[in-house]
Amino acid sequence: MAKMKKLIIACDGESASGKSTAAKLVSKKYKLLLINSGLLYRYCSKLIIKDKPKNIIPYLKKKFKTVSYKAIAKQKLHSEEISNHVAVLAKNKKVREIVNQLQMKIIRANNRICVEGRDIASKILAKNPKYDLAFYFKCSLEVAAYRRWLDLKKSVPLNEVKRSLKIRTSLDKKRKNSPLIKVKDAILVRSDKLNKKEVLAKMSKAVDKVLKN
Repeated sequence: MAKMKKLIIACDGESASGKSTAAKLVSKKYKLLLINSGLLYRYCSKLIIKDKPKNIIPYLKKKFKTVSYKAIAKQKLHSEEISNHVAVLAKNKKVREIVNQLQMKIIRANNRICVEGRDIASKILAKNPKYDLAFYFKCSLEVAAYRRWLDLKKSVPLNEVKRSLKIRTSLDKKRKNSPLIKVKDAILVRSDKLNKKEVLAKMSKAVDKVLKN
């Protein structure tokens, strides 16, 4: 069997911009390991909400020593309570260091991987290893809020979801540590203008070009 070519993809974008769905689709098509960095932060929030530790840093360090990404990915981490908590928690530099260590360990062990989050191309995969391809996802607040509202099975009022997304994106872009930015060579994907099939087609075109070189 021919050895598969190295392929490292970075997917960044705003809250509910469709990056998770797109990252899943492209990972499945090209048989890549998928890492969703947002889930790691959400897992931190879930633990803190549940256990209310006095000192969150030593507590999270201990928890992250033994946990696997697979175990985190299986958990239910998309409640509105976690979303509101994680928006603030993700600004904490020390929390980011704990999450980044786990991410880097996984990334360095896999050279066919797709990592999605908010600082992947600008920070996590900026060098050693550097991404082969970066995508940046953007979506209008109306469409993003409606999608997230459906994800939450309409359990929260739509205007509340909209408000929470607006705050989250603003916090992500304005935070001091690893703010959400579009790197120069990232390919812009407007998921409010394209359907899933079109998003995958746009990404595939770019991936195929990289794999040909």
